[in-house]
Amino acid sequence: MKSLSIIGSTGSIGTQTLDVISRFPDRFRVAGLAAGSRVDVLAQQVRTFQPDLVAVPDDRAATGLRRALEELHVDCLPEIQVGPEGLVALATLPHVQMMINAVVGALGLKPTLAALRAGKAVALANKETLVAAGELVISTARHHGVPVIPIDSEHSALFQCLVGEDVRKVRRLILTASGGPFRGQKDLSHVTKEQALKHPRWVMGAKITIDSATLMNKALEMIEARWLFGVPMDQVDVVIHPQSTIHSAVEFVDGNIMAQLGPTDMRLPIQYALTYPERLPGFLEPLDLTRLGSLTFEAPDTATFPSLNYARQAVAAGGTMPAVMNAANEIAVQRFLADEIPFRAIFSIVERVMDRHKPVPAHDLSVITEADEWARRTAASLDRW
Repeated sequence: MKSLSIIGSTGSIGTQTLDVISRFPDRFRVAGLAAGSRVDVLAQQVRTFQPDLVAVPDDRAATGLRRALEELHVDCLPEIQVGPEGLVALATLPHVQMMINAVVGALGLKPTLAALRAGKAVALANKETLVAAGELVISTARHHGVPVIPIDSEHSALFQCLVGEDVRKVRRLILTASGGPFRGQKDLSHVTKEQALKHPRWVMGAKITIDSATLMNKALEMIEARWLFGVPMDQVDVVIHPQSTIHSAVEFVDGNIMAQLGPTDMRLPIQYALTYPERLPGFLEPLDLTRLGSLTFEAPDTATFPSLNYARQAVAAGGTMPAVMNAANEIAVQRFLADEIPFRAIFSIVERVMDRHKPVPAHDLSVITEADEWARRTAASLDRW
């Protein structure tokens, strides 16, 4: 039985991961859970999965969790740790074989490194970890001989297409994108928060849904793919595929293209990450090829949605620039969701923060953290766009 810990257990990926786990009770045990403010949901998860350790962000959340567990009459109480160090403790539990990183933002970086250094496999749904510190994360995984297995549907697709293949024979990694809710629009000046949060295909958290609307999710995924699969940035492309049936594809040097198709349900790549290298019988309705209709593809509009350009610029600049791009975007999205800035200002803030940054080598977590914090302060202070 594989013992797992999950950080971000009450979010979209976390809850779907627990749904997958619940369908294979003889295969998996949940040893640790970590969540933010949704302590009522976390309490229900504790009652169902009986973890040994739970991590929450602060004393208020810990008090709320204890109260909720008492109301649910949970007898077998877990140890509760508070703050970022709780995530590290959860990531390094001695009897855990795999940590699932399902948090949003740079918060996932430190526990990921801790898990890898402790010899734990990491199933990764947190884009920002590889964007901010891809070289450090991948080198740490290699040094300790443990895998980083992607959960994102696009990277899972690439991962599956590359099983048994020589990455040196890859011509291009092709990430597919739905195009978000504003595909084909040229004027984004009047976009509302409600419109931006209506994704045409996927049900996701607020931050990643806004990233999809700006195509920043694909910018982050490009950088992730560069590090996960060890290819140069000029071999990573994005195509718009509104049907979201092909999750991504690999073009090889001989001209063959291998693609992965599946239903738009995140539980499919989650199950693959948890069971790799095995494939267990699935519980989702298979894709019916006879009912697909047409599959269409188009080039991304990088003039209206410049996020993909930012990714290439960040990797070309190197060092701490990708971490700065990511942090600036996080703050810009927070400000948009708080109704502080218009939609188009997300692009402006990211671009202006990147323009102000002089990157340095990103071989150390403290350097990356310092750049991340600088970018957040700068993005929060900008008042013109």
